[in-house]
Amino acid sequence: MAKLKPNTKPPLGGKRPKDTKFKQKPKQQNGKRRFKFSVKDEESEISRLTKLYATAKIEESSNFSDFPLSKKTLRGLTQGQYKKPTAIQRESILPALQGKDILAAAKTGSGKTLAFLIPVFEKLYINQWTRLDGLGALIITPTRELALQIFETVAKIGKQHDFTTGLIIGGQNLKAEKSRLHQLNIIICTPGRLLQHMDQNPLFDCMNMKILVLDEADRCLDLGFESAMNAIIENLPSERQTMLFSATQTKSVKDLARLNMKNPLYIAPHEKEEYTTPSRLQQNYVAVEIGQKLTMLWSFIKSHSKQKIIVFFATCKQVKYFYEIFRKLRPSILLFPLYGGMNQERRNKIYTEFCSKSNVCLFATDVASRGLDFPKVNWVVQLDCPEDATQYIHRAGRTARLNTSGESLLVLLPQEEEGVVKMLEKTKVPINKIHIDEKQLFSPLVKIQSFLAQSPELKETAKRAFVAYVKSVALMKEKSIFDASKVDLEAYAKSLGLLVTPRVRFLSKMENKSKKSNVKTDVKVTIEENDEEDSEGELFTVKKSESSTTTENIEEEANREHHVVIESKKKVTKVKLLKKALVTNKKINFDDSGNMVDEEVRDEVYDIEKARAQLKLADAADKERYKSLQKAKRVAKKEKLKRKADEENEEEDDFGSDEEHSVDLNWLPDPDKVYKDRDQDEESEDDSSAAEETNTTVVAKKTVKKRKIADKIGDITLTEAEQLAMNLLK
Repeated sequence: MAKLKPNTKPPLGGKRPKDTKFKQKPKQQNGKRRFKFSVKDEESEISRLTKLYATAKIEESSNFSDFPLSKKTLRGLTQGQYKKPTAIQRESILPALQGKDILAAAKTGSGKTLAFLIPVFEKLYINQWTRLDGLGALIITPTRELALQIFETVAKIGKQHDFTTGLIIGGQNLKAEKSRLHQLNIIICTPGRLLQHMDQNPLFDCMNMKILVLDEADRCLDLGFESAMNAIIENLPSERQTMLFSATQTKSVKDLARLNMKNPLYIAPHEKEEYTTPSRLQQNYVAVEIGQKLTMLWSFIKSHSKQKIIVFFATCKQVKYFYEIFRKLRPSILLFPLYGGMNQERRNKIYTEFCSKSNVCLFATDVASRGLDFPKVNWVVQLDCPEDATQYIHRAGRTARLNTSGESLLVLLPQEEEGVVKMLEKTKVPINKIHIDEKQLFSPLVKIQSFLAQSPELKETAKRAFVAYVKSVALMKEKSIFDASKVDLEAYAKSLGLLVTPRVRFLSKMENKSKKSNVKTDVKVTIEENDEEDSEGELFTVKKSESSTTTENIEEEANREHHVVIESKKKVTKVKLLKKALVTNKKINFDDSGNMVDEEVRDEVYDIEKARAQLKLADAADKERYKSLQKAKRVAKKEKLKRKADEENEEEDDFGSDEEHSVDLNWLPDPDKVYKDRDQDEESEDDSSAAEETNTTVVAKKTVKKRKIADKIGDITLTEAEQLAMNLLK
């Protein structure tokens, strides 16, 4: 199709009018037509929208078209198939467009993402934001998956706008993010990676930022992100619009002061409703012994193999072990793990695959409990009890989203049942108790034990999962509900397939601390039991224990050494007192009728200081004995080497002995020739040797010389032979 050209010829009888408008063909992008608005059209639309912000009313907004929104935003909502706003969207969009700070709380799955994305688009559109203006809106989320979900929603409904959007999360290429960060208008990020860019990237500039959004704000502002969020907020401009969204919103004055919010508008459309959870969410709980948890989960998955399930665990190590062992058991359903320690690419892949499939089960930690919109989830199973009602609400909210139905199952231990039910009732969470049919339970324990016996690595994974669970229970805040000492460790270890219960050092340390604190309270100063005159100036008094001769001896010893304690002014515990005086070797005899024979009683007090002195003497004697043994060994070794050297010398000196007088020496050579050759040999050998020779080397050279002389000996007289022998002996 040819382009339309303006008519350059003037009309008949006059000039061409100035206000003639020319049509343009709409541009195509990704196979769809995209209409390009002129600058004049945008300015007129912006002026119209700013006037409507003050006059529009919330009650009249039944559709998105009733809001004072730009045409680009409305077209994006239509393409995303968003027609009618939800309650939280209807009450928060218009105040946000007016520039007010928002503090919004709504049920899970009520559409909070659009409630803050639409005002972000409109704010930047009204200010005619371009790529050259830099960062205009900052959206912070606690998890990477939630940030990815928001980024996908922005790409879905913001196609018509010209804003640049970036996803800044951990696990991605840091260099690529650094080079493009200054060109982004909307940044969706997690606190850790954003703070890293603020510290390391000189191109990062947020001085022109207009709007700040915290999704799942209560999680972003809690202790886990406190230091990072404080550092981020200090670098942000004070003049900005701030919006907080969450299903369990914070009302802390401290948090609001940190964010510098000015008269925030609190919006909670579901606050006056009877329940805080979705109306179509059916919630149940079951009380199970800890040894039956794995069996119950296996039976549940087998009986719901054609549904979409999410199972929440307390720790990452539990997710890893349960996923590996259940995959070996081969249930008739697809399994996926999702926890914090995984590679980011794998996490993204698992997230997208779980969203796209129908018959699938996801083993996850609380990293998947907040904000994520998993479509068509039938069951949410909380195998480990949540820490509080807030955590329960976020977990259960992964199903029954946007007016769909779903079911939630909470698995409790008998000691947790009463406290957790009361906690949920206070937060208006309706939950019913159900009972398990034992006939429907199928225990895979035998197979699990065989798998662990075949794979040492899997066994170590089971041990780590065991310790991680016990540690998580011990660290819970509500000690009245969660008590690690009441957990049957042997039963839980056996249910995981472990024949021997692993040692939990964390638990033993806590027990030792509690024992020490109890000991300190026992030795606490109690002047009331004694007379005021006797107890005056004392640092401690030990409570008497009835019918205990050991304690009486301890008190007597403590009184004897009381003046030493006063001088040192140190805290004396019961353990230290026991070390100072131990009563041992106590023998009591009884007669035939069972009465104690007093004259046979023999008490011996063991003096530790005396024993220490004896041990020191014994150590000194042992050291002297060890030194003497080592010295004897060295002497014996030297004597052995000396004897060996003497034997070698004796063997070499046997040559040239004058005991044999009957030997015929006529074969000896001329001495003058021999001595001449020997001198020449000695000179050549002396020149070749540079270092000092040992006794063994000298003996060897003499032997070589004698052999050379013997080879050259010829016929000489007896007198010459005797003279030669004498010279050789010298």
